[in-house]
Parts: sequence; structure tokens; C-alpha cells
Amino acid sequence: MKLYSVSDGPPSLACRLGLKALNLDYELINVDFGKGEHMTDEYEKLNPQKEIPVLVDDDLVIGESNAILQYICDKYDTAGKFYPKNPASRAIVNHRLCFNLAMYYRNISEYTLAPIFFDYERTPLGLKKMKIALDVFEKYLTQTNYSFAAGDSLTIADFPLITATLCLEAINFSLVPWPKIDKWYHNFKLKYPELWEIAAGGLKELSYFEKNPPDLSHMIHPIHPIRKIPK
Repeated sequence: MKLYSVSDGPPSLACRLGLKALNLDYELINVDFGKGEHMTDEYEKLNPQKEIPVLVDDDLVIGESNAILQYICDKYDTAGKFYPKNPASRAIVNHRLCFNLAMYYRNISEYTLAPIFFDYERTPLGLKKMKIALDVFEKYLTQTNYSFAAGDSLTIADFPLITATLCLEAINFSLVPWPKIDKWYHNFKLKYPELWEIAAGGLKELSYFEKNPPDLSHMIHPIHPIRKIPK
């Protein structure tokens, strides 16, 4: 099994958390985002979306972090520890995965990460959208009173939500106004230090880039405008 991963990418980190939680052996292949390795013809053969991560397991080649997490659990988590077999419980996990992808990580990354790596600004509208996403997650945690994102035990739903939330810590954005999220986030750190160690590596890199934005002016990107660093 191989995981093509970027060292500070929240979706890549989420997959690494899942692989670690399941104690699976795999080869970690670093894709250098700064060098544009994900934009090469060779990488496009693995993922026409040219996005990271990608998992290769025997004949299966699959992108999208949610799909990767669901696949490794369907194949290797036979007891349903991290991806419940019960339809109702699984539905909540699936919902949180979709919520993260469609709203939570999307709004957080647009405000925190896009201005670090691309020609975007942190705007009042971006901040408002991010706070709305945080408000929604806070309500989910309040309504259910779960210890984790989708239940009273750790599931794959927690992994992408954790790695999205660490983007806030990378820019020193306080979670104090969202006490349920703050408690859940720090509870994960305390209860799963071996998993948090993986996430913390990405956090360290993002914190560095927040203070020292990388120069990606050499890279061509089909969607995002590249920000030029003043000489």
C-alpha cells in the first residue's frame, strides 16, 4: 500500500491518521507541493484532479481523503471500530465527513491556507463564513453531547475535522468562543498523542509558512492564482 501525501496538507494528514489508527503498514510517498510535483503528467495518471492525497492498494488507485478513509475501514476495520457497521451510526459518520468537506474545511481553508499559498486575502466575508462553519459544528457537538465528532468513541469523522481545525491553530485563531470544539480538539490531543504527533507535524509546517510564506511563483496552477512574494 502507498499513500501519496503532502506533509502539511490536512486531507493527507487525515488519511495518515486513519492508517495509523488501523495500524496499517504502507509506504509514505511525499509529494512536494512547493515544487509542483502534483501538477506533473506522471502524477495526473494517478489522479486526474491533480489533488493530494492518493492511495494505491493493489489494483486500486483512489483519491479524495473521505473515500480513502472509508475504503481502508471497509477493507481493514472488520470490527467497525472507526467506521460503525450500524446504519444509523455510520450515517452520522458519513454526515460529518460530508460536512467537513462541503463546509467546515472548505471555509476554514479558504480563510487560513489559501492566503498563505495563493493570491488570496483574508476578508471580513471569509471570516464570517469560517465563523458560520464553526457555529454549526459547535451546535452539532452541543446537540449530541458526544465526546467525539460522531459518537462517544473515535471514528474516521474526527480525523479530517481535527486536521481542518489545526489550520486555525496555525494562524493563532482562538477557539474560546466555541467551547465544545475547543474541548473536543484538546481532548483528541490528550487521548491520542500518537495520532496527534502526525497532525502536529503538519501544524508546525503551516505555522512556519504563516510567518514565512513560500514563494510559489515558479508554479503554474490551473485554478488558483499564484501569489508573488516581494523581493
